Amino acid sequence: MKNTLLSIVVMLASVTAVAQANTIKIASVSPLSGSQAGLGEMIKLGAQLAIEEASPWFREQGYNLVFVPQDDQASPDVGVATARRLVNDRDVLGIVGHLNSGVAIPASEVYKEYNLAMVSPANTHPQITDRGYLTVSRICGRDDVQGPVGAEYAVKELGAKNIFIVHDKTTYGQGVATTFREKAQQLGAKIAAFDGTEERSNFQSLILRMRVFQPDLVYFGGIYDQGGVLLKQMRERGIKAIYLGPDAMDSSEFVKIAQDAVVGAYYTTVAGPVDQFPAALAFGERFADRFRKSPESYALYGFDAANVFIEALKSLITRSPGALPTRTEVAEAVRKVSHTGITGLIEFDGKGDRLKSDYYVIRFDEAIYPGKTVKTISYSPNE
Repeated sequence: MKNTLLSIVVMLASVTAVAQANTIKIASVSPLSGSQAGLGEMIKLGAQLAIEEASPWFREQGYNLVFVPQDDQASPDVGVATARRLVNDRDVLGIVGHLNSGVAIPASEVYKEYNLAMVSPANTHPQITDRGYLTVSRICGRDDVQGPVGAEYAVKELGAKNIFIVHDKTTYGQGVATTFREKAQQLGAKIAAFDGTEERSNFQSLILRMRVFQPDLVYFGGIYDQGGVLLKQMRERGIKAIYLGPDAMDSSEFVKIAQDAVVGAYYTTVAGPVDQFPAALAFGERFADRFRKSPESYALYGFDAANVFIEALKSLITRSPGALPTRTEVAEAVRKVSHTGITGLIEFDGKGDRLKSDYYVIRFDEAIYPGKTVKTISYSPNE
């Protein structure tokens, strides 16, 4: 009996050891608390759905695929601390994130040290991929394209000649505002002001300056939690200039904050609305069934970013059954992925940019998210 019990204990210990050795974790890192949680949660839920749907295949191969969502609070310090915690967990083989470029850039320096691959669903700053790190890729577009796309639409199609630019002083907000300004100037528009602000609740001083300069268009480079308040106060105080912002306005929270003032406003986005993708209908049904809410744009990109890792892992496991892929192998496999996702074909160039990205111009004809797509532009970073 003692020998039998001992054999059972040894067998169970062996099974447990194998299970632990074959655990693969994919983390999402985005703001899940605070004023930007509306966008961050969509990234997290999209990634979660992808991993849950892929888990049965991994179990059949003897692997335990685990989702590890993390809250970076849209803070560079918290993002770096989270990155350091994740790189020290040997089971973590991939990062879906971040939302904010100002968080992703320092966090990705940590990932690089430990060969941990990051696939971003949302980071648009050029520096994300221009550093040429094997461990950093993104499935969304770039601000040095998004800014000019917005400027071209503002000047050529909205007829803007006198533009007032506001940014939130972040890496993302100031970066996209700068590229917008440069293109608008090239097209002959006058830039009445280029103001940075960290204000979140009272934009009276900016609005007084708008009255002085009388712009026909106001461009805001920043996140919806500030942009929605700015737009609402502009309209309440009689500023009728067209409002245009970047992809960080791409949230139902923007509409909740700005309310009826959102009607007539525009934003550009690197994340196409759900109605732009044929495959999104079935995805939306699965998403709503699982989470009891409708997906927003970045849910699709979180889903696709997670599936880039899933495809990379499947290729490695199929090639070497039973072996646990290394982080370097995963990073290399990510760059070789050719995956048709919800948002279209995903392939990467040598820097980690998507070979072909779409940029959208959205207008609100009523106070309902996501608005109407009025223009779509496809662009390769190598063109």
